[in-house]
Amino acid sequence: MRFLVTGASGFIGSNLAVSLQEKGEVLGLCNLAPGSMENLKGFKGEFIRGDICAFDYSLLGKVDAIFHQAAITDTTVTDQKLMLSTNVDAFQKILDYALKIGCKKVVYASSAATYGKGKVPMSETDSPQPANIYGESKVKMEIAAREFSKKHPEISLVGLRYFNVYGPNETHKDKAASMVYQLYLQIVSGRSPRIFKWGDQYRDFIYVKDVVLANLKAFEFDGNGAFNVGTGVPTTFNQVIQVLNAALGTHKPTEYFDNPYNFYQEKTQADMTLSKKTLGFTCQFSPESGIRDYVQNLKRTGVPV
Repeated sequence: MRFLVTGASGFIGSNLAVSLQEKGEVLGLCNLAPGSMENLKGFKGEFIRGDICAFDYSLLGKVDAIFHQAAITDTTVTDQKLMLSTNVDAFQKILDYALKIGCKKVVYASSAATYGKGKVPMSETDSPQPANIYGESKVKMEIAAREFSKKHPEISLVGLRYFNVYGPNETHKDKAASMVYQLYLQIVSGRSPRIFKWGDQYRDFIYVKDVVLANLKAFEFDGNGAFNVGTGVPTTFNQVIQVLNAALGTHKPTEYFDNPYNFYQEKTQADMTLSKKTLGFTCQFSPESGIRDYVQNLKRTGVPV
């Protein structure tokens, strides 16, 4: 089989592109902003540097499935036109390309940002409440996918609402990297981990290896829809620090400080009922085992701090 992965040098895209090599030929497309070629060590497929907003997909020929991971994921971006053109209009180009070449499968990255500061656990049946233009762009992507599916039911479109993903190949994201990585950096550099008072805010942290698995389950599913991709387990920042200290053999005390943001999201948690039932997706890593595996990876690869 022949696969296209957009955002292939990015965090999730690179992990997915390498994994898909076990199933067939992989084409990786990315503009390297903010991705990194360092993420594609072990990738034996063809890498094409290109911007999803302007790329001529006819140059690629036919593919059997498209995994669309490329997007602006920085929630601090305030340029609505840029956000929508990159996340929504470029997605429409992907759908048009799939239709033209007869590709029957498109898996695309949505986000838990569609829920905003909604109730927890967050379910696919909840009404969208995006709190920023990034979340709005993902809602619009899902709407575009539903409208496309109605017109072209022969193409299976599956959106994956990623929760708080962490793991290998995220270092290029700098300050936008996961809290797991940020706290890891603080501890290994000899500093105390710093979090808002009193560390009881929580996230649904999901390991990137499980996100790859979710994409593979979505590929096998022949229907349509948008599905949560999380562990379903709420993990507090205090718990993350506890696991990191244990994995690193350290005992760094936590430094708490006041939260200056009134828009801060205190909690996220995925309701995984539909994903388990419909996609057959169940995480292989608990938050604790995922963090431990990640720490071992960081130690082994010698990521600079």
